[in-house]
Amino acid sequence: MAESETELMLKGYGLTTAEMFYHMPDYTHVLNTFVWQDYDLAPDHPRLFRFIDFWKAEIEGMLHSVRFTHRKMIAPGEWRHVTVEFTVH
Repeated sequence: MAESETELMLKGYGLTTAEMFYHMPDYTHVLNTFVWQDYDLAPDHPRLFRFIDFWKAEIEGMLHSVRFTHRKMIAPGEWRHVTVEFTVH
């Protein structure tokens, strides 16, 4: 049974978004983009790299580059004790 998003987040997973730039199969000089998103574990990103391996094996468009970001959805809150605040105009 698949785990819920909340269960994944409680286990340390965060939302990973990747933008893949790839060459069009029929027009290799043209780049296109594909956006992929899933819950993954940083810093190894096993699900992202599994998808990239799948892309290389099954998809005709050759990857040009991949850029991604990762955000933990459940994290400790940020708290700062401020004693003085200056306003600059």
